[in-house]
Amino acid sequence: MCSGIAMGVAGENSYAWNMKIDYIKKRINASLEKVKTFAESTWRVICRIGQEDPRRVFHSLKVGLSLTLVSLLYLLEPLFKGIGQNAIWAVMTVVVVLEFTAGATLCKGLNRGLGTLLAGSLAFFIEYIAQETGHTFRAIFIGTTVFIIGAAATYVRFFPYIKKNYDYGIVIFLLTFNLITVSSYRVHNVLKIAHDRFYTIAIGCAICLLMSLLVFPNWSGQDLHNSTVSKLEGLARSIEACVNEYFSNEAVTAAKDESLEDPIYKGYKAVLDSKSTDETLSLHASWEPCHSKHCNRFPWQQYVKLGDVLRHFGYTVVALHGCLQTEIQTPRYVRALFRDPCIRVAGEVSKALIELADSIRKRRQCSPEILSDHLHKALQDLDTALKSQPRLFLGPNANANNTNMLAFAAATARKNSSKDLSGVSLSSVKTDSSALLEWKSKRASERLKEAERKVLRPTLSKIAITSLEFSEALPFAAFASLLVEAVARLDLVIEEVEELGRVANFREFTVGDDQVIITCEKTGKGNSTPLENHLPSHAGD
Repeated sequence: MCSGIAMGVAGENSYAWNMKIDYIKKRINASLEKVKTFAESTWRVICRIGQEDPRRVFHSLKVGLSLTLVSLLYLLEPLFKGIGQNAIWAVMTVVVVLEFTAGATLCKGLNRGLGTLLAGSLAFFIEYIAQETGHTFRAIFIGTTVFIIGAAATYVRFFPYIKKNYDYGIVIFLLTFNLITVSSYRVHNVLKIAHDRFYTIAIGCAICLLMSLLVFPNWSGQDLHNSTVSKLEGLARSIEACVNEYFSNEAVTAAKDESLEDPIYKGYKAVLDSKSTDETLSLHASWEPCHSKHCNRFPWQQYVKLGDVLRHFGYTVVALHGCLQTEIQTPRYVRALFRDPCIRVAGEVSKALIELADSIRKRRQCSPEILSDHLHKALQDLDTALKSQPRLFLGPNANANNTNMLAFAAATARKNSSKDLSGVSLSSVKTDSSALLEWKSKRASERLKEAERKVLRPTLSKIAITSLEFSEALPFAAFASLLVEAVARLDLVIEEVEELGRVANFREFTVGDDQVIITCEKTGKGNSTPLENHLPSHAGD
């Protein structure tokens, strides 16, 4: 008997132990699967970032090589004896100054070098004057000088031109000036320390400039040029795909979460988000030397003006895209009446934008006949088609129908409110007080009026939307108006591109230059090419 019980207990313990082992194995397998999934996703992200812009890989290698070179100041004994512990400033300079583009590196490097030089010179001058005074007066003199220079330099940072071009240099100036001036009161060899620190910063800046200008240079002006071309092509794809989708036979079932995958959204998103990037690239391009084969400087300010005009054009494309997702849609048999002229107008606008992008890419003047007669003919056909269907936009007897609609809405509201209040009864407590009965009747009347107002308001709005005769054609009228507005704003884009070509000294247009291959004529939701990002990875920093 006892042996049987012991065997049963042992069996239960063995079963429990096996369950624990299986549970531990499952947890280990799940953890390993999570680690594997995380490693695969991380590797895909790493590959995707490098494939989007291979220059990022070269920039990373340049930073690593630059850090290795400045580390030799520590690693090599002769260099370390000559510079000492101040070699760390060279490493810090490389980390801070070496940027993605040559213009950004020049901007930061020259600002850092200039700020250090001016701060060191001024600190030496202050030290020379302070040495001729007593110990107590020297402390007062240094404190007063630090206050005046710090306040003045900080106030200068608020000037728009200084803040835009030399803000980083003033920060370095303040830092270096205070380090040298305040340290000179306690440390006697501070001038030697400042001298060595200036040399190490100069070494770091020199390495950064050599890497940026000579080893696979990335020019901010070229990035600004390429981004302008990409924005024009993105707008061309968006506007044509938007019109094609509006007149397609398939129902629009775009969800809010799918907006990021929408090719129409991708086309104009890069334009709307480009303001800060364009200004940053133009600022860095202004620091770059001439590097093209014709040695012409980039007219960076004209690119910024063109970007502003493209953003205004992009707002029209955003509104057109919004017409695809409105709650009230024009029936497709009504849209079909105006399909051909609208698609032709969108095609001509897209063709003009592609031609503008191609002219900027090839650095030539755009064609004088960029707005062909086909666009004017398509606009005339659209106008004729709209005028031929007046009953779609202004239904007969509109005023009488509106009056009957409002009366019907009011009657419906009163009927619904009466039904709602019929089930409401007063208190069953009996009383002989006439005042209480009067108060109850007044209260019931107020509740009736309040219920009428609450029911009447949504009923009127709903019937007003669904019962008007022109409500079905009204969304298309807005769509057609926005399409014509896009044509009007296209003229402003063409003017800015022509001005850019004149300022940048683009070559003259010849007869054989107008052969533009349109690759987005049949752009749909599933076959459109997304707008590639040609911008640097941290151009907005």
